[in-house]
Amino acid sequence: MSDGQEKSLPVSSSQPPAFCREQESLFREVIDLLESNRVPFVISGAFALHEHTGIWRDTKDLDLFLPAVEVSRALKLLEKDGFETEILDAVWLAKARRGGFFVDLITGMSNAVLRVDYTWIRQASRAQVFGQSVRVLAPAELIASKVFVTRRERFDGADICHIIYGTRGNFDWQRLLSLVGEHWQMLFWCLVLYQYVYPANSDYVPRHIWDELLDRFKVEVAHPNTGIDFRGSLIDDKIFAIDVTEWGKRNILEEQREKAELIQPPAKEAA
Repeated sequence: MSDGQEKSLPVSSSQPPAFCREQESLFREVIDLLESNRVPFVISGAFALHEHTGIWRDTKDLDLFLPAVEVSRALKLLEKDGFETEILDAVWLAKARRGGFFVDLITGMSNAVLRVDYTWIRQASRAQVFGQSVRVLAPAELIASKVFVTRRERFDGADICHIIYGTRGNFDWQRLLSLVGEHWQMLFWCLVLYQYVYPANSDYVPRHIWDELLDRFKVEVAHPNTGIDFRGSLIDDKIFAIDVTEWGKRNILEEQREKAELIQPPAKEAA
């Protein structure tokens, strides 16, 4: 529950992740380390999902969202604290590990469409995680972070439905539209799914949002955007690989990733 915020979440029989004492202590240590050194971050993953839906999901790691420019300093602090660190994908993901436990440092989506910036930190609310008051990702940012998680092996559409239902749609919808920007059709797709799943609660999505997106969609269908030939690889570069490799479609995923601000490795100590 967010500090000073009263809300009634749906009742769920799901149980909190069963962290061993050593793992929980390590996660507390990471949070304290970054907080005390004023590294701006916000907690996402299972903890943010629970904050806005009441649903617990089993997890073995801690997901931290932060701007790419802050990751180098965070990794340096973690290395000094005895962690092994690695940049798995400079576009969006670094990891810190110690004793078999992991912390993910995430700067956006793997397709580079969405990038974490300082507004993501400012929009977060405080919640209790491991008995500590920490910033947890707000609903709009949490939904935005999930609209492109549409792969064959993982689909977060149900999470988005649960966030809207759990919050009763009480969050900043204009902020969400701003976050998804030109990729609003992906959000529209998720909202159509939500309406199918919860038809009696269509009003949790404000009517003006329905009207705006429906109007946009009608315009797009009536006047196709001939300047955009293909965007499938932003959804999944594997299931849409044939379009690029055999049908000559543009590799928009590669283009998008090339524009991303990359995670930089920690600066080396002077000899």
